[in-house]
Amino acid sequence: MNIHEHQAKEVLGRYGVAVPKGGVAFSVDEAVKAAEALPGPVWVVKAQIHAGGRGKGGGVKVAKSLNEVRALADGILGMTLVTHQTGPAGKEVKRLYIEDGCDIASELYLSAVMDRGSSRIAIMASTEGGMDIEQVAAETPEKIHTLVIDPITGLQPHHARRLAFALGLRDGQVPSAVKLIGALYQAFIDTDASLVEINPLVVTGGGEVIALDAKMNFDDNALYRHDDISGMRDPDEEDAAELEAAEADLNYIKLDGNIGCMVNGAGLAMATMDIIKLHGGEPANFLDVGGGATKERVTTAFKIILSDDHVEGILVNIFGGIMRCDVIAEGVVAAARELSLTKPLVVRLEGTNVELGKKIMAESGLRIISADDLGDAAAKVVEAVKEAQ
Repeated sequence: MNIHEHQAKEVLGRYGVAVPKGGVAFSVDEAVKAAEALPGPVWVVKAQIHAGGRGKGGGVKVAKSLNEVRALADGILGMTLVTHQTGPAGKEVKRLYIEDGCDIASELYLSAVMDRGSSRIAIMASTEGGMDIEQVAAETPEKIHTLVIDPITGLQPHHARRLAFALGLRDGQVPSAVKLIGALYQAFIDTDASLVEINPLVVTGGGEVIALDAKMNFDDNALYRHDDISGMRDPDEEDAAELEAAEADLNYIKLDGNIGCMVNGAGLAMATMDIIKLHGGEPANFLDVGGGATKERVTTAFKIILSDDHVEGILVNIFGGIMRCDVIAEGVVAAARELSLTKPLVVRLEGTNVELGKKIMAESGLRIISADDLGDAAAKVVEAVKEAQ
């Protein structure tokens, strides 16, 4: 789960990470009021969307008067902000963060992320703050300093000092950075985060080390432990179909293809998408109905798949272990009838009650294409979609 910059700063601030003062605004008047509550005389008007590159897209502006705050807020609120992370469709700006201006002496980069290779938390630091870290990694990888933390010892002061020195910090800046890095690590642990990124981390003219921007992502599977963070979810920033799927206990991720997939098991779903591509098709989604899907959940899954206008055909791939093939077949038939499905539908069933499942589909009177194995199913759905175009 992602949250907005102002929310990430609120969370990090609880742990002692130094952040500029600011206030959130949902209207122009609220933006001016938030600016009035800050010292000034310089303010930053920031669009709040779940995407990076806001400044390059025109979503971050500096104001030197309250009238300018009003004018900038009026221009940014409601705009469709397009960045390299939003795609060409962009995202509508529905909230702003009005922040106190900062005297920036230098910009740095700092983040904590789960390193899946070592199954440990890695802290990355770079002197190239304000840039895309992917660009830095590609062009000047030697400027990224990575420290993998042993979970037994956790982050130690000497780890944080090493990173501070790698960032070129000296004298009084080092203790300030050590405190901030320690707070960032503790926030990562306590909140079950999957990413904490500060870009840029700035050194002010007065020598303070401050998080000028902040991004936090969280492990969805741990949100039940964090009601405060769950409450920060912004449905306007998430795909409506993915939200509906989550409410139905379905694992769904929208992709860019035209062949909808309904599979039981994450590994089998990944393999299904791979084989669709192998046969020249493009999967439209990842959808795992799980091991205990009911007829109702299968119908809901079909509705979610078909809510994507790009879907031109559907592949159902079920390996029935815990899941019974006859239950899936009943759900497929019910969904196809309820939704008056006209798009090609290919179903591959294997496992518990497979013959009964195939019989249910065969006797349904519906145009359901049966497949013998996964390769056969992928080939059939790709061909059926081509013929229907």
